[in-house]
Parts: sequence; C-alpha cells; structure tokens
Amino acid sequence: MDTSILIAKYIGPVMLVAAIAGLLNTKQIMAIFEDFIKSPALIFIAGVMTLVMGLTLVIFHNKWVADWTVIITIFGWIGIAGGIMRMAFPMFAIEMGKRMIGQHKMLIVIGILNILLGTFLTYKGYFS
Repeated sequence: MDTSILIAKYIGPVMLVAAIAGLLNTKQIMAIFEDFIKSPALIFIAGVMTLVMGLTLVIFHNKWVADWTVIITIFGWIGIAGGIMRMAFPMFAIEMGKRMIGQHKMLIVIGILNILLGTFLTYKGYFS
C-alpha cells in the first residue's frame, strides 16, 4: 500500500472526528483547552508527542510534490515546529492558547476547514 494512502487513512478520520466533536461540543472542548493551557507539564508532554508524530511523518513521507500528498509532508513539518515550540517555549504556547480561546468565530472556521480536510484525506485514504 502506498505510504501516502496509509497515512491519509489515519490522519483523515482523526481530523474529521476531532473537528466534528469540537463543533458539536464547543463548551466542553473550550473547558478542556482552558485546563490544558494551565498545565506546563501537559504542554510539554503534548510537545513530545507532537514532535514524535511530526518526525515520524517527515521520516517516512518527506515528499515535496505537486499533488495532494504534500499535505502529509506539511503536517509533518508543522508537527516538528509545534512540538519544538511547546517543549522549548511552553509559556509562549500558553499565551497563544489563551489568545485562541477568545476567538470563537476563528475556532469555528478552523473546525470547518478541518472537517473539509479530514473528509478529503479520508476519501483519498479509503476511496481513491
């Protein structure tokens, strides 16, 4: 099986379910985010997990091509950057989180974009 399709089978449904859950349970998700940004330890652990995920994607899928598969590579590099930021600069991550929590309309837009992207990747992974 092509690596791009295999990764899309994992990332697509996770993005789709997370985005739908976020839009359907906005108050609960906001409460989770508020609790999360109060804990530098959780931010550090999330940074480790994000860095590992990003490195894994880049190691197995560092393909800079002019088709849909570049999305996976971009996710990998974003994961690396996000993981490093959370681990090296947790207070910056906390401040960014506080700013995001107050932006409900932006979070809805991000949720909708994640539904579209998750649907696209799920389609590519399972149906193309």
